[in-house]
Amino acid sequence: MSLRLIVAEDAVLLREGLVGLLQRVGHEVVAAVGDADALVAAVRADRPDLIVTDVRMPPSLSDDGLRSAVTLREEFPGLPVLVLSQYVERSYALRLLDSGGGAGVGYLLKERVSAVVDFVSAIERVAAGGTVVDPEVITQLVRLRQDPLERLSPREREVLALIAEGRTNASLAKHLFISEAAVNKHIGNIFNKLDLPVDTEGHRRVLAVLAFLRA
Repeated sequence: MSLRLIVAEDAVLLREGLVGLLQRVGHEVVAAVGDADALVAAVRADRPDLIVTDVRMPPSLSDDGLRSAVTLREEFPGLPVLVLSQYVERSYALRLLDSGGGAGVGYLLKERVSAVVDFVSAIERVAAGGTVVDPEVITQLVRLRQDPLERLSPREREVLALIAEGRTNASLAKHLFISEAAVNKHIGNIFNKLDLPVDTEGHRRVLAVLAFLRA
């Protein structure tokens, strides 16, 4: 699957590295920009299949990239966005992951992307309408809401973290060396304890986790 992408990253070496990587795996980078204003202008000029953006960028060097991504998702419903950053910005992260019904959105931490194949897979999943969230992002988002999670057993917390990655039940079972029936039981227990609706679609289960975080 060849995609048309826009990359927004203010660190020149990282930006050029991302462009080179994406081109090597067969994608077209229609624009590579270094600030949030240029990101918005590039998307408006030539709407891509997906944007990859950092959080902290010029002009203010705060959360400009993430705020621009939220704005663009509102302006262009369904625009896939993958955030690739060193930081988790709680309020706008939740707004981004909520936007567009949660389809076609991801949030990964730079230092935890250890394999090119995983990064490329995340891009393709988000572009196809999936949801990809680094488990460390979920950990940081839940840190302010520990009490309800105390209802979960250690195994249920492990399953919840894997759900947040968007894994299928089959993937969960393989990773944990248990049966899919056991996975279904754990998921049912988690959603019951957190008063969340049970849903079999991977990205919608991530949204259920995020709904809990917002409560």
